[in-house]
Amino acid sequence: MKNIDTVSLSEKRVLLRVDFNVPIDKNQNILEEERILAALPTIRKLISDQAKIIIISHLGRPKGRDLSLSLKAVATRLSSLLRKNVLFSDDCISEKNNLIISGMSAGDVLLLENLRFYKEEKEGVVEFARKLAAYGDVFVNDAFGVSHRKHCSVYTIASFFPKNKYSGYLLNNEINFLEKAVLNPKRPLTAIIGGAKISSKIEVIKSLLNKVDNLIVGGGMAYTFAKSMGGSIGNSILEEDKINVALEIIQIAKRKNVNLLIPLDSVNAKEYKNNSENYISKISHIDDGYMGLDIGPESIKLFKECINRSNSIIWNGPMGVFEMDNFSNGTKLIAKAICEQTKAGAFSIVGGGDSVAAIKRFNLHKKVSYISTGGGAMLSYLEGEILPGVTALKSSFE
Repeated sequence: MKNIDTVSLSEKRVLLRVDFNVPIDKNQNILEEERILAALPTIRKLISDQAKIIIISHLGRPKGRDLSLSLKAVATRLSSLLRKNVLFSDDCISEKNNLIISGMSAGDVLLLENLRFYKEEKEGVVEFARKLAAYGDVFVNDAFGVSHRKHCSVYTIASFFPKNKYSGYLLNNEINFLEKAVLNPKRPLTAIIGGAKISSKIEVIKSLLNKVDNLIVGGGMAYTFAKSMGGSIGNSILEEDKINVALEIIQIAKRKNVNLLIPLDSVNAKEYKNNSENYISKISHIDDGYMGLDIGPESIKLFKECINRSNSIIWNGPMGVFEMDNFSNGTKLIAKAICEQTKAGAFSIVGGGDSVAAIKRFNLHKKVSYISTGGGAMLSYLEGEILPGVTALKSSFE
């Protein structure tokens, strides 16, 4: 995979795929702009190279043309961040785009409208990719967050640039940091996997059991593990059909000599509300009518001791309902432990929307080694999948 530092792009029309899938409210205010900020180094590099930059991205999951999911607000914000006017086209496929592009000067930036206004984008339709490809002389993928998808603008389009496709800085960084964490980690390597359901993390957990020394399980999925071991979990979240999967994971960990850590205790509440009556119990002894919403102090102590022995740490998924103050303690203290161990010399990578939101909420995001911009892509990589967006860039150079 060659990157943009390996080629001169002066005066070239560069079709740049980024991930500007940011939250926007009904008044077109951008609520979180990390993905825009993450793309700036690549955009600035292309501007300094005097390329003509045509940016493509998706936003949300529209069913056809939906102006509430327009990228126009992103173009406005990007103009401010770059301190130069960013052109905007209200259609990603249009004859007028050719006129706009032909009138661009070196260093100009154009953002095309939401790719997903067309169903052909997600379906990987070749003709749609052909129309997009016609806008550029060179293709650059800097959208790690969707590089696990075989969408037109990530995968199909690359075939139209057999000798002129490159990775941007963000995509490069993501792959390099994940490789550092997984392929050749400084051991012990600890993975912390949280979130609500085992079903969304089965494959990544099984894959990690071939790589890690310690695997910490937290969040809602922990209650299915507790139930699988004969525990009483009250009204806690449970995937009944995944109880055998939980037992299988426990057995695989034993067989592979991986230290699997499951919460010892739980903070339980009657209702899914911040001010709900709550108490702490063993995770296997939760009263009827109560549900587990966070890990308890014994679990925090156990997990922190493991983290403090680790030299490489991967975190994906919160320990509890961190959005509610009364059930955020587990996630907050585990995040702090990761940061403290990073300061002590460990390598740490955090990914997944909820994990990233949590670490930012606690203002700890600058105290880890790396924050991934792509939760789904990160999970796919950890599962051992070959990312289509990456292979599409490599093919012409192999």
